[in-house]
Amino acid sequence: MAAAAALLLALLLAVASAPPLAAASSAGEAAAHPGYSADEGTCTVGAPAARRLELEGRGGTTGRIIDITHAYVPDLPAFAPGAATGPLVRLKASMEDGSEYNLSELRMECHMGTHVDAPGHINQAHFAAGLDVDTLDLHVLNGPALLVDVPRDTNITAEAMESLKIPKGVRRVLFRTLNTDRKLMWKKEGDMSYVGFTEDGAQWLVDNTDIKLIGVDYLSVAAFDHLISAHVVFFKNPDIIPVEGLKLDDVEAGIYMLHCLPLRLVGSEGSPVRCILIK
Repeated sequence: MAAAAALLLALLLAVASAPPLAAASSAGEAAAHPGYSADEGTCTVGAPAARRLELEGRGGTTGRIIDITHAYVPDLPAFAPGAATGPLVRLKASMEDGSEYNLSELRMECHMGTHVDAPGHINQAHFAAGLDVDTLDLHVLNGPALLVDVPRDTNITAEAMESLKIPKGVRRVLFRTLNTDRKLMWKKEGDMSYVGFTEDGAQWLVDNTDIKLIGVDYLSVAAFDHLISAHVVFFKNPDIIPVEGLKLDDVEAGIYMLHCLPLRLVGSEGSPVRCILIK
């Protein structure tokens, strides 16, 4: 037992001493984050973290689960100012009223709270082709992910994207912005001053990264003034999946195992989703 504990401590120290994401190479290009394998060119967990996950899978220390899904409650923020979300769950049958059982009914828009967009959300050709949430790639929705902090004085523009120095090969990125600091997802009224992608920021991501899953901390991946144009850029490629309304409060930036599972809603362009991180 003592030997196993010493090995695990050494692995944790190796991970903790790794260089930060923002470090750049002498040539001015982004240095690969220590959690990603530069040789493979794909989003993979580095050797120390992989060994730790292997040990945990054999009955060792359990990875910490962080729920990044907002609770579905009547006070969820509505996207449009002044709009009401209303009761999401009601008792259709109640034992208190004499029924032999309690039976709940769910009524909500598919783009409320923490949710995922399918390619047909703002692309009619994709919608007509049946690219609904039931066709989303679970391999993209589950795997290693990088949580980054966006500069707090800007939308996610091309300049902001370039400053983040996200290495090639990283496929899943969660962008924490001023929205989290302002706790916008905790406010019932919609706030159109939220931070999101501009059209040029969306185009920079598409042209210069391998990102296929984009996680954001408010109801739209696109800033309000770029609501349609940024979505159009992302949805030209049906392989990109936006996950919106994430709860990123008090979560450290870094590498996690991400798991997001939408409902299998055939014909729907969006779905509530349960998202967790495992550290």
